[in-house]
Amino acid sequence: MHKVIYDTDPGVDDAMALLFLHRHPEIDLIGITTVFGNASVETTTRNALFLKREWDIAAPVAKGASVTIDPERAEREWPAMVHGHNGLGNIDVPEAIDLPLDPRPAHRFIIDTVRANPGEIRLVAVGRMTNLALALKEDPEIATLVKDVVIMGGNFYVPGNVSPVAEANIHGDPEAADIVMTAPWKVVVIGLDVTSITTMSRSYLGEMSAKGDKAVKQLDALSQHYIDFYAHAVEDGMMVHDSCASVYVVAPELFTTITGAVRVVCGGIADGQTVVKADGRRFPPGDWDGLPSQVVATGIESEKVVDLIRGTLLRA
Repeated sequence: MHKVIYDTDPGVDDAMALLFLHRHPEIDLIGITTVFGNASVETTTRNALFLKREWDIAAPVAKGASVTIDPERAEREWPAMVHGHNGLGNIDVPEAIDLPLDPRPAHRFIIDTVRANPGEIRLVAVGRMTNLALALKEDPEIATLVKDVVIMGGNFYVPGNVSPVAEANIHGDPEAADIVMTAPWKVVVIGLDVTSITTMSRSYLGEMSAKGDKAVKQLDALSQHYIDFYAHAVEDGMMVHDSCASVYVVAPELFTTITGAVRVVCGGIADGQTVVKADGRRFPPGDWDGLPSQVVATGIESEKVVDLIRGTLLRA
């Protein structure tokens, strides 16, 4: 069993990835930590509690960061045009959910859980990397105790989605992302190189909904606004960004990867750009030297990934 803490900012594609983690038979979802990004942390936390209640998820929810790790960074507007004003595609979600939160802040929940399960925890982070960076700053030793970190974020050989060179999760807190990428733990970066070519059509999701239970039907409903947003890039469908990171946990053989040190540009016109110095490439001395070699996904068997998502979600 893979023991997973899911760090998330629900978020439509976050919701699909959550249901995958909850339902896959080889995954033990032991915690959900929230972060700001697709909406304020108050909204993403409310959404996590809502999905926990609706989908009967046992894992505790811990509320995380509400601002970037660099307090000087100005906050940007929430991407309501992508995920809806409530972060879940504008479906009907109560203002408050009558479920308790874990009393610890998300980064402390991560530290405590990792220390209680040394060498076992896989962090699946699909939003801004702020909670992970805060955990590292408070307790750097956890980097030696985590099994690995699988993130949805970044782009290496394809354009960005919030600037010509940057992907949204990394761009939202570049300083935090650079801390995470350069820490001495294993990071697997599942970025736009693979997620932007892994799509699910409206009809495919609708057919899943017809066969599925209440949770799959809710997922179909909350995805409609998201699919409408993607009309400029995907023909009547959506990119399943965050689910790709969840799939990597159980099926890494569906991905092609390279290894190398990864840095994140912080500031300037390339703010949030992720850059890999591939192992074996020789350059003059520079800012990649002496850093851990991370794993970067460059290829994906998209149809098999989508079919695995479908099979897992339909497990009632």
